[in-house]
This record gives sequence, structure tokens and C-alpha cells, in this order.
Amino acid sequence: MRLGYAIVAVSDMDRSTAFYRDLLGLPVRFQSSHWTELDAGATTLALHAASSPDGAPTGHPAGTCWPGFSVEDLDAFHARMVKHGVVCTQEPKPLHGTKLANYVDPDGLPFSVGEHCA
Repeated sequence: MRLGYAIVAVSDMDRSTAFYRDLLGLPVRFQSSHWTELDAGATTLALHAASSPDGAPTGHPAGTCWPGFSVEDLDAFHARMVKHGVVCTQEPKPLHGTKLANYVDPDGLPFSVGEHCA
């Protein structure tokens, strides 16, 4: 397992992208209205909209951050988490060329785990 993403919920994608790109100097890898990826070396800094295009909250208030891990076999990882009683808020599912699941740590911090799909 490796830390693949630090994901930050933002209230204004354009403003936050400009901040991290122009002021901090992080190159943009990908940008959209709801998800932007910036090159932070070995890890990606991802900006995630705090609300969906229709204005509904995403469950991640602006200004919060959660880690995103990468694994080789998400199904095996998921089985291990379930076996140990880890709270899963999203079962593994395909999403944008990745298989992704979401969990909660013992203190309530959400984290994502993804497996790159070829």
C-alpha cells in the first residue's frame, strides 16, 4: 500500500486550483469542475468539490482533507477490512478507470482506497 492522494475538499475549484498551481507552484495533471489533480512529487494533491454540480453536499465539507491510498488488489484489501470490522462507506466499485472504495478510521477520518484498472 502507498499513499497516492491527499484529497482536499474545496468550495471554489477555480480559486483553489489557482492557489495551489500559481502560488504554491504545483503543476496541474488534470482539471475539471469537480476534481483536479496536482503533481506533488510521489503523491498527488487532489482537489474535490465540496458540493456536486447541482449544489448538493458531497459529504466532505470545504477545508477538510482525507488520504487516498493505492493497493494492488482492492478486493483482497476490502475483505481484510470487513473481516476486522472497519467501517466501509462505499463498497469497491469502478470509477473513472479505477476501482475505488471508502472507509473510516477509528477516529472517524474518511479515507479512500483505489486499485488502478488497466
